Amino acid sequence: MQASRTASRRIASRVAAAGAVAGAAVLTLSAPAFAHVTVQPEGSAAKGGYAVVDFKVPNERDNASTTKLEVSLPTDHPIASVMPEPIPGWTVQVTKSKLDKPLTMHGEKIDEAVSKVTWTADGKGVQPGYFQKFPLSVGALPEDADQLVFKAIQTYSDKEVVRWIEVQRKGQDEPENPAPVLELTASTDGHHGSAAAKDASDKTEHTAAADSGSDDGSDTTARVLGVVGIVVGLAGVGYGVVAGRRRTTG
Repeated sequence: MQASRTASRRIASRVAAAGAVAGAAVLTLSAPAFAHVTVQPEGSAAKGGYAVVDFKVPNERDNASTTKLEVSLPTDHPIASVMPEPIPGWTVQVTKSKLDKPLTMHGEKIDEAVSKVTWTADGKGVQPGYFQKFPLSVGALPEDADQLVFKAIQTYSDKEVVRWIEVQRKGQDEPENPAPVLELTASTDGHHGSAAAKDASDKTEHTAAADSGSDDGSDTTARVLGVVGIVVGLAGVGYGVVAGRRRTTG
């Protein structure tokens, strides 16, 4: 009986040990996934439109803070308009570069575009156990691409640098340090632009139509008043002629 209990305890100990090892392995394998620098739109990122995208930077270190983030924008699909949102405790620097092929935006040619955005912490930065979002307003998004790859460099307070620059290859395992990827959705209208841009265009057309209608109304009113004036004038002349005849007869 005692031997049976001892054997059972040994089996239980081995199962517990195996479970602990398996759990540790799962945590070890899943930890890098949580540590990735990623990019997600606030809403959707439609082709040909504008979007606000957030670069999410988690801090997976126990003894260092993230103090700097550099994001390089895609050179194969340059974005003409890039605007960062102010973040308390961080300074931002926008770097522009000349384009090999100028872009056309709102009827104007643009020969340079933002190539990199750098955020630097004024204080402690992103501390262990926390994450920070770094928003950018970008547009117009390309119409001939399904995704945009942004390469990011994360710097820690102990001078460690992690380069999130590896591009995911189709059919292959995820790289150790994958670059943030923004998935683009289909355009939501037939004008290859954002819904906001379409609304603005519609408002402009409606305003122009209203103005045109107002001008037509003014012309009609003027014509009516002119005819009334002519009638009144003729009536006055007729009255004067009749009055004159009466005086002559009398």
